[in-house]
Amino acid sequence: MKKIILVTGNMKKLISARQFLNPYGIEVDNEKMDTTEIQSDSIEEIAMFSAKEASDKLKCTVLKNDTGFFIEALGGFPGPYTHDVMNQIGTDGILKLMKGKTNRKAYYKEAFAYCEYGKEPVVFTCITTGTIAKRKSGKYGLRIDPIFIPEGHDKTMANFPDSERFKLWNTSAYDELAKYILNKD
Repeated sequence: MKKIILVTGNMKKLISARQFLNPYGIEVDNEKMDTTEIQSDSIEEIAMFSAKEASDKLKCTVLKNDTGFFIEALGGFPGPYTHDVMNQIGTDGILKLMKGKTNRKAYYKEAFAYCEYGKEPVVFTCITTGTIAKRKSGKYGLRIDPIFIPEGHDKTMANFPDSERFKLWNTSAYDELAKYILNKD
């Protein structure tokens, strides 16, 4: 098996990475460590910078995931600043910002930066599209899930337990990453 270190303290991210990469013969362990989170409007740049820093510190191959939530009517806000925005205003604040907006399109964008020790990182991205609900609903998932309705559904992500919610995400970046890793030899 190939082995990579996912740099995260988030066990849901670790479970997800294992779920998608283990079937390809890629073993995923994790390392919780602080990395520099550069200020950028690009989640790809943020993930690549952190992956390179972690790979250099750990002297091994790493994977770093960064996610942003983008709302079309708000010019892409909060984007790469989702974590900080959720800490400050939460889903209630997002719903207030969306009051009166007819365009409720939004999407999650995930960037997976893969970095072998001594090399430059490579990034793979995927987007999960949907809309912003008018009110919170559900009890499962992450902080935005109570207001995000994935495309093709009429309930928010928070209405689906983990076993179902994982199936709603676009996971194409994991597939691309796995193929890239396996074709390196």
